Amino acid sequence: MRLFAAVLPPPERLTELAHVVDRLHRLPGADGLRWTSRPAWHLTLAFMGEVDEELLPELRERLGRAAHRTPPFPLRLHGGGHFGRRALWTGVAGGLDELRLLAERADAAARRAGVAMEEHRRYQAHLTLARARTDEVDLRPFQEELGAFEGGRWEVAELALVRSNLPVSGVRGEQPRYETVAVWPLEGAESGRGGDGRSGRAG
Repeated sequence: MRLFAAVLPPPERLTELAHVVDRLHRLPGADGLRWTSRPAWHLTLAFMGEVDEELLPELRERLGRAAHRTPPFPLRLHGGGHFGRRALWTGVAGGLDELRLLAERADAAARRAGVAMEEHRRYQAHLTLARARTDEVDLRPFQEELGAFEGGRWEVAELALVRSNLPVSGVRGEQPRYETVAVWPLEGAESGRGGDGRSGRAG
């Protein structure tokens, strides 16, 4: 099964994001983008790809430990940007150090459980909103519209393990389905909280 660890923003924060995405849909060129659906809005911490079911017990145990060691922290969705000419995203602000630490712990948990992970790279937090169908789409107007977006603050209190079910019908525009497999509360002791540090290129 295809799995990833994630932070799932609460419904009220996703509703705020949906309002700005509705405006993006009305911009010229919006039909040149494949838009992600609201059920797909998440902050990936560690993408694991295909995971053998025999590894799941160890993976669950190690992710639980990672959550147990990490304290809750504040985040808010903020601004936006794009990767190259293809991926449009909104970023995050708030407890970025804590978010990166949780991502590193989730990645380490998967590796120690025997999951074949990609080469480790510095974590870049973002929530993908759309992908351009071709390199000819100009993403700058969409980034500019996202620039003023300031979502409300929430307390990240859980680590989630999510299953991605790829489209199988072959119907154009069909999107993956996401299923939350397990969640663990963040239970680490309170420590110095990140202020309002903002993400760089990857929000």
